[in-house]
Amino acid sequence: MGFVSTTSLPAPGHAPRLREAFLAAGFTADGLLDLLGASAYAALARSETVPALRATRGEGALETLVRLFLLQRPVAYGRARDALPVDAASADGWVVRDGDEVRATVDVRPYGGPEGQDWFIVSDLGCAVGGAGGAGGQGEGVVLGVGGASTTLAGITVRTPVAAALDLGTGSGIQALHAAQHATRVTATDLNPRALHFTRLTLALSGAREADLREGSLFEPVASDTFDLIVSNPPFVISPGARLTYRDGGMGGDDLCRSLVQQAGDRLNEGGFAQFLANWQHVEGEDWQERLRSWVPRGCDAWIVQREVQDITQYAELWLRDSGDHRGDPAQYAARYDAWLDEFEARKTTAVGFGWITLRKSGADRPSIMTEEWPHPVEQPLGDAVRAHFERQDYLRTHDDAALLADRFRLAPEVVQEQVGLPGAEDPEHVVLRQNRGMRRATKVDTVGAGFAGVCDGTLSAGRILDAIAQLIDEDPVLLRDRTPQALRLLVEEGFLEPAGPGATA
Repeated sequence: MGFVSTTSLPAPGHAPRLREAFLAAGFTADGLLDLLGASAYAALARSETVPALRATRGEGALETLVRLFLLQRPVAYGRARDALPVDAASADGWVVRDGDEVRATVDVRPYGGPEGQDWFIVSDLGCAVGGAGGAGGQGEGVVLGVGGASTTLAGITVRTPVAAALDLGTGSGIQALHAAQHATRVTATDLNPRALHFTRLTLALSGAREADLREGSLFEPVASDTFDLIVSNPPFVISPGARLTYRDGGMGGDDLCRSLVQQAGDRLNEGGFAQFLANWQHVEGEDWQERLRSWVPRGCDAWIVQREVQDITQYAELWLRDSGDHRGDPAQYAARYDAWLDEFEARKTTAVGFGWITLRKSGADRPSIMTEEWPHPVEQPLGDAVRAHFERQDYLRTHDDAALLADRFRLAPEVVQEQVGLPGAEDPEHVVLRQNRGMRRATKVDTVGAGFAGVCDGTLSAGRILDAIAQLIDEDPVLLRDRTPQALRLLVEEGFLEPAGPGATA
């Protein structure tokens, strides 16, 4: 099936009037939670609509709008007229009248912005409830609403004010909407012309500035333009073929994600960030971290975090369910499953990793490229923690061991020290430093590390603190100074310690 014509989609002309009606009725993220209650609201995220239908049996404007635009149920014309400017909405194509009933032509999902903004994400019918939980039975040009991947990317994105931002593969426009809050100019691209139209609707209905919308694949639509921020939730699924535009990149294996990362360096301004969600192959006989390090373009620092790994059977089943194949002809399901495993076998793929890739254009001769596996819970939004990670890399790159010992440090906020050992023991077996913010890391430290962290308040230089510890534990201060900088670097790199400026005396 080809792309559906954009002529069948609503026009944004009366979007401000619709927005006004939505806000007046309380059709917002907060209003939705108040109306449905926590249980029915959570059920929606699981694509279960029965509790929400039960909660919207009333006659109020909010119930009407939820049924019409979120649950895709027809409502009586009189009820629709009481809840929104139905004639204007009909003229623009947001709704159609069918006898005495009105039904929506698109999904509209209330979405709360990071500073309490009331936004609305517009997507194809059947794609808002449960976020973007799948598109079984939809055409290849289907445009999904907000899913877990969308909110993850929005949460990890660095949100400093910038001149130019690019949302590559914009879909329903959620990343462009976020970027419009802190970028002077936002460019949004997509291979699917319907996606660009949905982005226009999302921005208009959310009261955001228009974006520069361009059709095309990867970086082709932006020619030689450069940006301070590039974000992309690309069609990263590693699949045999390209059945669904929103998820299948159409390149072999993980080539689409690799191409995206490799080409991003030339599109970034100095100091700019590129942030992607990606899938990557674990290939027999290759280290996945080395594979991904080879993707990083020259002149860029990188932080690559693997959040999850699935074996090839789990992965194939996940995306076969996503496209609804498990509900179709069993023979066709088996054939498609087989094709997926054939593809993985041909590429010697043993598993698939999912995670985040962040690049920062540093121009450094010695780039910092950090790859790690981190399946543990993190604090969202994480954008500030991502920015701080790269600032720490800059610091460590420009400070040798002598400079490190001459600096003062303080324990990062929200870091606590835990002593672990058997009950009643005189001394702990080991001491753990734990972050309650950001990545929520924990690290074991020895006696020197625990003592150092305990008195790190930015007053004394690291060297002075080590000299005092050496005296307490009866160790040669010169030897202690020689062996400590490596551990100190790790504590700074992982965010347990923050530089507080040079000490008066090293």
